[in-house]
Amino acid sequence: MENGSLEDWLHPSVAMSKPETLRNLNFFQRLNVAIDVAHALEYLHHRCEMPIIHCDLKPSNVLLDGEMVGHISDFGLAKILSGEWPNNSTNESSSLGVRGTIGYAPPEYGMGSELSTNGDVYSYGILLLEMLTGKSPTNERFTEGLGLHNFVKTALPDRVVEIIDPILLQESVRGGIVADITLNENNLGNDIHLQCLNSIFKIGLTCSTESPSERMDMSNAITKLCSIREKLLRPTRLRRGI
Repeated sequence: MENGSLEDWLHPSVAMSKPETLRNLNFFQRLNVAIDVAHALEYLHHRCEMPIIHCDLKPSNVLLDGEMVGHISDFGLAKILSGEWPNNSTNESSSLGVRGTIGYAPPEYGMGSELSTNGDVYSYGILLLEMLTGKSPTNERFTEGLGLHNFVKTALPDRVVEIIDPILLQESVRGGIVADITLNENNLGNDIHLQCLNSIFKIGLTCSTESPSERMDMSNAITKLCSIREKLLRPTRLRRGI
């Protein structure tokens, strides 16, 4: 699509990193894309005649059109759940190898568990954390015992400013005005931008928890993310009398 993949924007190659070609996604753009992807997954899981599991959600499989709307692509590993599997899972195990991409595939697939919509939810959670930290789950700093999930979990809520993508630290949305984020932790509770970032991090953590049964349903994730977006937009509307 016109604007390539989410991977291109989060982790531009050396050739794309030149000042004249540098592209950055601001906070609202990232939030909007996250909501777009959540809607797409919710449709696949709950609104198709038979649920569909994507099985390989990651930034390179999220394409951005000319309006910067996110679209899920590459259904090469996708599975359709037939009516005989009412609990949104299929008896096809992943014992032949991890179905998906390392870092994004849920841990239960590596242990031969059945494919399920919960697996896509895990991948979405990791994707959401990556969009806010700017760090891939396979980042070299993540060694055994410290993955992207735990990296974020140990920083919340008091050290959220330490894990945010530096690009996002340069902006704060207050009534539609972009300003510098104050790194004083005492101001965290009063900064609506940082409050919302913290809330989104928590959604990502819930979606990417190790236990499939404890993960958030995509419908719930959409509701929460849209509520956060509305909270960010509300100061602007109130000031304009809308």
